[in-house]
Amino acid sequence: MPDGIFGLGLRTAHYRDFLAEVPPAVDWLEILSDNYLVPGGKPLVMLDAIRARYPMAMHGVALSLGSVAGPDPDYLKRIADLARRVQPMWVSDHLCWTGVHGHQLHDLLPLPYTDEALAAVVRNVQRVQDALGRRLLVENVSSYVEFTASTMGEAEFLCALCEQADCELLLDLNNVHVSAVNHGFDAQAYLQQLPAGRVRQFHLAGHTDHGDHLVDTHDHPVADPVWALYRAALRRFGPVATMIERDDHIPPLPELLAELATARRIADETLAVAA
Repeated sequence: MPDGIFGLGLRTAHYRDFLAEVPPAVDWLEILSDNYLVPGGKPLVMLDAIRARYPMAMHGVALSLGSVAGPDPDYLKRIADLARRVQPMWVSDHLCWTGVHGHQLHDLLPLPYTDEALAAVVRNVQRVQDALGRRLLVENVSSYVEFTASTMGEAEFLCALCEQADCELLLDLNNVHVSAVNHGFDAQAYLQQLPAGRVRQFHLAGHTDHGDHLVDTHDHPVADPVWALYRAALRRFGPVATMIERDDHIPPLPELLAELATARRIADETLAVAA
């Protein structure tokens, strides 16, 4: 397995760990961009100190790539300014819309997969890429409803987006599993439809099982079906940068490092067989 593959999401509960005299053995860290869009103070002091030790990726939640209006100009400028400060390996956000008429709804809302929606997302992604001077990674979100207006599946939509906007993908395998269970599609077939050369990063996370549906809570350890999907993704896409994403019920860092060790083991085993 190549070096530099395995990372964690940086959370405030673990600042001290990553600034310890002997820092944890993590290849890179993903920051939540929106936590650092401030003019100064402790968040940026911690960010700069930890950035001196680890490569970083930036992950945002409010570009609203699926909205007709597109990204808020001031927000996009602040993301671009942060990218110049952090010099991240890559920048990502979600295939969704997050508000309307200037009001943030603080949720990652799905969109219909239509030619009209595709044109809007392509336009928005290109605008973001022009501001950043680099390709954007677009993440698939989990969903709980489907639109009757959709004329294509999500995987087909993502393929067309990558081709037309010349962007890349952050493939959240937990989100694929959640949506597959909720909507009854084949997660393995979904992976096969995606363009192999465009997948730059994997997210691994947990969810909550409500029996007849799953909810993407990112507050549990990675579930067995997601580990199985990770094996399939490695066979399909090869050694892609992989991280554990925990957004709530943040455990002590050793627990996340143990999950990351599981990802390393699975990757080593799977890629050894594929070689």
